[in-house]
Amino acid sequence: MNRNLTDGINFLSKLNAKRVGNAFLLYTSYLLSRVRRKPIHWGMPMVMEIEPTTSCNLRCPQCPSGLREFSRNTGMLDLPLYQKIIEELHPNLVYLILYFQGEPFLNKQFLEFVKVAAAKNIYTATSSNAHYFTDEMAKATIESGLDRLIISVDGITQDTYEKYRRGGNLEKVLEGTKNLVKWKKELGKSTPHIIWQFIAFKHNEHQIPELKKLAKEIGVDELGIKTAQIYDYQNTDELIPENEELSRYKKTENGYEIKNELLNQCWRLWRGSVVTWDGLVVPCCFDKDATHQFGDISKDNFESVWHGENYQAFRGAILKSRKEIDICTNCTEGTKVWA
Repeated sequence: MNRNLTDGINFLSKLNAKRVGNAFLLYTSYLLSRVRRKPIHWGMPMVMEIEPTTSCNLRCPQCPSGLREFSRNTGMLDLPLYQKIIEELHPNLVYLILYFQGEPFLNKQFLEFVKVAAAKNIYTATSSNAHYFTDEMAKATIESGLDRLIISVDGITQDTYEKYRRGGNLEKVLEGTKNLVKWKKELGKSTPHIIWQFIAFKHNEHQIPELKKLAKEIGVDELGIKTAQIYDYQNTDELIPENEELSRYKKTENGYEIKNELLNQCWRLWRGSVVTWDGLVVPCCFDKDATHQFGDISKDNFESVWHGENYQAFRGAILKSRKEIDICTNCTEGTKVWA
């Protein structure tokens, strides 16, 4: 069977009447909000991102975690807080991304997080730089019930790979991927759906044809080519690919600007949320420094924050003028290129 189809069937297996009904409420209220230009919001999150840690072993130059430039605290999510979140949200929650900033597998409890969600029949996904998949860890990851694993592979030679993944070792990534593929076969598992994700830059775009061959040879389930998010894109072209199809920015007389139009709407603000390792609720993954905080669920229940005044005011601001919201100006919802 086609591997993407297998993954799709697995995702659909997480649905039930309550979760489908909740998704209908979310989308209906979102459409009404767009028509009436004011925030109407029904239902609870169907998608969540929960951050296992802000710590990272690499120093990627376009990442706050890699640069060690967070204005918020660095730390590790603890199991009791995580269990509190899952217990409250699991009846309606379909998709859980155990990632925001940092390297998830640095949190020693990460696979326990996966098991807690899997026991509630929630689709779980994460993203990793894959430096910790020893044979033992690869086997434990396959056995945990994780549904989707995105592995960053931004080059097929060490010199190209480390231009962005600074401090990284490509050989560890390749060996870790092979360990995962091996244990999936030996254990007869269809999950996790293993995706190699390649962020396209000027220095690596020429390696995409060879990358496709290598991905097929090793046996990953899917290869994704992703456009890079660059913070100072107006003043630099050393990272932006020559191939415009691989870039989320376009060159103008005044430098670069983002391609997509900032419409006064955002489905993300209705469907789900992001929770930092210490319980702060923020709108989406573009708020890396948690500057827009709607509440703290280490102290409050999530529902009161989700339908609270601060969250609704932010949804209203999105509907009024999204270009005036700082985290939205570099937002590229929908500009991912899949190979």
